[in-house]
Amino acid sequence: MATENIIPEKQIDEFVSRLRQAAGDNLQSAILYGSAAGGEFHPEFSNVNLLCILRDASFAALSALAPAVAWWSRQKHPAPLLFTREELERSTDVFAIELLDMQRRHRVLFGDDVLSGLQIPMNLHRAQVEYELREKLILLREHVLLAAGNEKRLWELMLRSLPSFATLFRHALIALGDTAPDSKRESLQALSARIPFDASAFLQLLDVRERKADRRQLAVTDVFTRYLAAVQQVTAAVDTMLDSGKSP
Repeated sequence: MATENIIPEKQIDEFVSRLRQAAGDNLQSAILYGSAAGGEFHPEFSNVNLLCILRDASFAALSALAPAVAWWSRQKHPAPLLFTREELERSTDVFAIELLDMQRRHRVLFGDDVLSGLQIPMNLHRAQVEYELREKLILLREHVLLAAGNEKRLWELMLRSLPSFATLFRHALIALGDTAPDSKRESLQALSARIPFDASAFLQLLDVRERKADRRQLAVTDVFTRYLAAVQQVTAAVDTMLDSGKSP
């Protein structure tokens, strides 16, 4: 199925129209970012992500937008990120991963392109990659315990966490000085060529997400064993390599 037939373009257009009507001159930009702007959108797993830049983010200004955002929420989409332009520019030190990805995959729906010119501090990007790999590994272990051997919950845990880990693996390549491919699959393969880990569980999960494989034909405990091992191996290797400044 073609991407343009999957992404809810009419809903996006309607939401931007409602935002413009509600905000008036206060809306400086509305930008679509993430998978819906970059060709890897899957309706079952992906969100439609929007960034809105406001000139005024006071309570009164936000209240004026509430009906439009309530309509968007009823379409089962997450609320947009709201920044002033100054806030966005001063956030590059704490949201380096997120803003690099927004720069890579975004489409301006209204107003100014506030992302392309942002200067991202790459030393802070490196620190964020290390931190988030550790944090998400700890959370993954916690959720394994909460799943308590429930196969359905284990599948959900892997499929829901896959995009976050795939993103961090891609940014690990960037932090190590490599040019990271755009696609999740190619990034996983590129990282596995640099760090000795088994990427097969990630590739199988991508196949499941993309309807190329039936998860009923796979043993969830086997997939999860390889998935968790890969996350642990990559986290440890990236931490060691970045701290030592060495490549494998």
